[in-house]
Amino acid sequence: MSVTLADIEAAAGRLLGHAVETPLLESAVLNERVGLRVLIKPETLQRVGAFKFRGAYNRLVQLTAEQRVGGVVAFSSGNHAQGVALAAKLLGIPALIVMPADAPNVKAQATVGYGAEVRFYDRLTESREKIAAAIAAERGAVIVPAFDDPHIIAGQGTVGLELVRQAHALGVTLGAVVAPCSGGGLLSGIATAVKALSPTTAIYGVEPEGYDDTLRSLQAGRRTAVTPMKRTLCDALETVCPGELTFPILLKTVADVAVVTDAEVAEAMRYAFSVLKLVVEPGGSAGLAALLAGKLKTGGATTLGLVLSGGNVDPDQFAQVIRGEL
Repeated sequence: MSVTLADIEAAAGRLLGHAVETPLLESAVLNERVGLRVLIKPETLQRVGAFKFRGAYNRLVQLTAEQRVGGVVAFSSGNHAQGVALAAKLLGIPALIVMPADAPNVKAQATVGYGAEVRFYDRLTESREKIAAAIAAERGAVIVPAFDDPHIIAGQGTVGLELVRQAHALGVTLGAVVAPCSGGGLLSGIATAVKALSPTTAIYGVEPEGYDDTLRSLQAGRRTAVTPMKRTLCDALETVCPGELTFPILLKTVADVAVVTDAEVAEAMRYAFSVLKLVVEPGGSAGLAALLAGKLKTGGATTLGLVLSGGNVDPDQFAQVIRGEL
């Protein structure tokens, strides 16, 4: 594997004092509804409102002095953009983010607010990879991938590291851990940490309907791209193929992947708001959606770690969801 527990522990050391060690939350109401003890890891409370800061900081802090002068370029619909922007600001590194013109406004504004330059593109007619590559070549900048990078994976893996250690502090050995899956950076990092510390814990991913590339790839035993017919409410999970680095890890560690509909995601967002008192974005709600919809085949697990990966939802969209209009 490209990432080890030692890599994740080293990342945790770099993040100490910079990233938030998000707490574990528990709801008796949720436990009763699903018949499990659920320990919630709310990365909604992380800096920039999502887990992405972990990987971004771990990547940027390791740049050489020469690389820092040239700056960094990233492409993202929002959370990775914000993570890179803040990490760059803290480290005094110039950052440019290539973002789709239809990215949630709250994410675009936050990215600019952290001091990054933004270059918008049309996701239907332009290639963000080509745009980023051209800018990086022109400026001598380093491209920071959203998920397919060992330093990014290791940074995201600190979520799993904290989760297992916090559960153990409560006297709990987790039967399963559930997290949303896009390109696989978060899920592969979590899986690496969890499996190293708690080998019997099962790992489950969750993807939105139409973007189930990880599930199909695991079933086929090789990376398999999908061709979505429409957008999903989960803008943060719209990846069409697992990463070259992330997929081999997922293939060895993930027990199953559940697929959720937009309606199930919206219901989970309403549940998180009304019952858990948490604001969770669509993609960040995927794991909760699968749990509430009974789509997780967790076998005999009695305790479950649930990662809510982000809370950066557009206010107008969130209002529509809460009113039941989406």
